[in-house]
Amino acid sequence: MTASALPRRAIVIGGGLAAMLTAQALSTRIEVVVIERDTLPEGPLHRKNLPQAHHVHHLWAGGAEAIETILPGTLKALTAAGARRIPLTTGMVALSPQGWFRRWDESHYTIACHRDLLDWVVRDQVLKADDGRVTVMQGTEVLGLTGSAEEVTGVHIRHADGSEDTLSATLVVDAGGRGSRTPHWLADLGARPPATRRVDSGLVYASVLCQEPPGLPESWPIINIQAAPRSGRPGQTGVILPIENGRWLVTLSGTRGGEPTGDLAEFTEFALGLRHPLIGELLGKATPLGPVHVTRMTANHRHYYERSRLPENLLVVGDAVAAFNPLYGHGMSVAAQSALTLYRAVRRHGCDTPGLLRRVQKDIARHVDTAWTFAVGTDVLYDGATEGGPTASERLSARFVDRLTRTATGSGRMARALTDVMVLQKGPQRLLRPAALVSAARGPLKPPLTGPPLSPEERRAIDDA
Repeated sequence: MTASALPRRAIVIGGGLAAMLTAQALSTRIEVVVIERDTLPEGPLHRKNLPQAHHVHHLWAGGAEAIETILPGTLKALTAAGARRIPLTTGMVALSPQGWFRRWDESHYTIACHRDLLDWVVRDQVLKADDGRVTVMQGTEVLGLTGSAEEVTGVHIRHADGSEDTLSATLVVDAGGRGSRTPHWLADLGARPPATRRVDSGLVYASVLCQEPPGLPESWPIINIQAAPRSGRPGQTGVILPIENGRWLVTLSGTRGGEPTGDLAEFTEFALGLRHPLIGELLGKATPLGPVHVTRMTANHRHYYERSRLPENLLVVGDAVAAFNPLYGHGMSVAAQSALTLYRAVRRHGCDTPGLLRRVQKDIARHVDTAWTFAVGTDVLYDGATEGGPTASERLSARFVDRLTRTATGSGRMARALTDVMVLQKGPQRLLRPAALVSAARGPLKPPLTGPPLSPEERRAIDDA
């Protein structure tokens, strides 16, 4: 079937955040069918095949602004549902590998809420927009792609009752997450699967939902204790993320030999053993609201589709392209910025321009590159993360990031530049500008902090809790 004979329909595989934002991006020019194997909840409830939703997620400013461009009103809807807008770096108490960061005046922000709430708000916004141009086939599994190595023409599906069918489309987008089967489907079509890269520090995540202690200031900060990968010890971290309804989402993590467990009795003990005990001390004053949830699927895994000659009419986005160690919380924001890149491309060129999706695939690799640099730059330093250990360039890059981070602990200018990149509002080239390089060469302008930069009000609240 030629492209001109295909039905005017786009298929998006997956029903998560990346899929819904991609569907919205396409719906400005074409009807979209989202194919999801689960039954999606009608509210901010947990979805079976999204275990990572139990852990801390950040929607950084770069991702939040991308969502707002594609789907205006979403940030207002999130706030109305209880999500918190936390200013950065004002609203974060963070111990970096190079020391405590200062809490500079607001220059950026993050949206903090439970992942289930975020997914539901975005899904609700998409499905009530554009007069039904996006529909969802739930309980349906995609078995493979149809077409050839030159052109994808649709998907082969299996319904909940076991019956199978073929659904044709103008274009197909895989937003199916870490479990994406596209490399295998490409091989079935006779196309060459993409090159891949895997960096696995053996990180284990454990999280619990807590009721925050009474009497805390409304603007309670994020607490973030990071690992020191050059210490020769397993990398152990902890985060307290204030979310909706006066709750904390607390996530602890550890690499090989230093993993947290699912035992609630050991949770606070693990937190007290981090590089600073602040999170453990705060946990002792909070009330757990459920069990500890543990996830071990945290390896960095990237498919270099932008370097492949993909069949016409096929695009891969989100975790199906690159799944990151969740430590930096970049996955959702990369997915949002990728959807924005697609949104702009189809609004400018329509959906029928030959080679359009191949160009979009190359363009979204820029967003992936930034997050990949942060995630792999740390994980690659741990024993066993890769077969051959870090490359010379990766070691050099890690040293450079160490220098930037140390400078940022005592330089507002460098902290601003580093946060520009961290929240995905700027690319890594921001850190190579002359002013940033001069700041890095000069080093921190203020002496290192000797403890967490809590305000007097925050300290009193902790003492009184």
